[in-house]
Amino acid sequence: MTLDAVRGAAPPGTAPYRGRAMTPLMSACVVLVVAMVAAVNLSIPKLSASSLSPSSTGLLWIVDSYVLVFGCLLIPAGALGDRCGRKGVLLSGLAVFAAGCLLSAAAPGVAVLLGGRFVTGVGAALIMPASLSLLLQVTPPQRRPHAIATWTAATGVAGAVGNLGGGAALQWLPWQGLFLAGAPLAAGLALLVAWLAPRGERHAADLDLVGAAILTTALFTLLFGIIEGPERGWSSLPVLGGFAGAVLLMTVFALYALRARHPLLDPRVFAIAPLRSGVLGIGLAFFGLFALFFVNAQYLQFVKGYSPLLTGVAIAPLVVGMIVISRRSVGLAQRFGDRPVFAAGMLTLAAGLGLLSLADASTPYGLYAADMVILSVGMGLCVPPLSVGVMSALPPERAGLGSGLNSAAREIGSALGVAVLGTVLAGRFAGGLPPELGGHAHSAGEALAAAAAADAGPRMHAQVVEAFTSAMAAGFRVVAVAVALGALLVLPGLPRRDRRFPGTSVDEDIS
Repeated sequence: MTLDAVRGAAPPGTAPYRGRAMTPLMSACVVLVVAMVAAVNLSIPKLSASSLSPSSTGLLWIVDSYVLVFGCLLIPAGALGDRCGRKGVLLSGLAVFAAGCLLSAAAPGVAVLLGGRFVTGVGAALIMPASLSLLLQVTPPQRRPHAIATWTAATGVAGAVGNLGGGAALQWLPWQGLFLAGAPLAAGLALLVAWLAPRGERHAADLDLVGAAILTTALFTLLFGIIEGPERGWSSLPVLGGFAGAVLLMTVFALYALRARHPLLDPRVFAIAPLRSGVLGIGLAFFGLFALFFVNAQYLQFVKGYSPLLTGVAIAPLVVGMIVISRRSVGLAQRFGDRPVFAAGMLTLAAGLGLLSLADASTPYGLYAADMVILSVGMGLCVPPLSVGVMSALPPERAGLGSGLNSAAREIGSALGVAVLGTVLAGRFAGGLPPELGGHAHSAGEALAAAAAADAGPRMHAQVVEAFTSAMAAGFRVVAVAVALGALLVLPGLPRRDRRFPGTSVDEDIS
């Protein structure tokens, strides 16, 4: 496999120091939008106790509305960058992101908060593919594998950054403070992009708004079925209708795309085995990672009694695999092939999830941290080589589509991971509560508050904690099995050996 797909020179007249600044700047942009996915999970305890009083399904929608809009619009956003210029799209995305953060912070109810999250997701979708496309535009061909690996690592590290930054904000501020912090960060990055980034290249690209609408609606109906299942009943008409609607709409999307002159996403592109396997593998990896992010804050705050700040700090071991292993995984894939590196990564990721399922109230933090390191090593091994594979499978004029596919796989996988683990958690937790708390099962926070208000004593508190950890364990095991089985679908499309890139050396890439 080669990097012919991302070959080309930096634009004439680009100052060298500005070119060098682009890698950290574009990485910072992607850290901001992905960190928001992780940070909002830390706000769940405060949101549960706020005047908004969201239900368990409401909490899932608050987390997933941003992620799903983000993921669904990434491909058209990538095409928009190809057509209108990536710098302008990136600046527009940062402005929309800031506006969505401000709307979320001002929300008087759940509906407005969901609207703010929706707007923020639109901004994030504009930011992410443009950041990678601009980075590749200014990076010399021989350094592009390294640049892609660095950008990819930033998407993983962003989860830990979101936990650390979100924990710091929520330690002293109400939940609104988390969203208020996002607006000035986006504004500051916009100023740097305006100063440092070159004018983005433009290529012919068609905006398939009909296809984007069909695909977005299909994924929302799928998520509706998963999230609403425990509360409405899995056999209820709305839930069954959600699943049936998702299947129907995905079929309509495929038929429409096959006949359209310029489809948003031609299904035939997935005939390219490395691209197909890369997209599925990336989604699968982030499915596992963000399932952890959804439940981690609740476990550490409700079960272990950590403060928001300490909870954010406690996620730091994830950085080990994301930084240390991600820097070497592209070189390892060049040397040994994608298939063995991906298999090792997915097995390690599933093992980490399985070990996390053993955590309960008595688990020492050191053991919990070690389990997170194992999970992060799996992520670091498999995601960067898959991202390179996706980008290198397409020609340079379709770089926006490649980065959009890369990012869409992450966000849709993340949304599904949150939905699946959150659904298992909600169903099992409600069933494990003491009967006298059965009407207060919206979240662990509400159940613990109800037990305290009833002066139920330490015994009932322990029962609530046990119900939560038991439900969390079931969720982790479901996700671990899904990751392991999903990896079997990815492996056949990945190269075994001979993944050297022209103009690079293995030693350079893993140094």
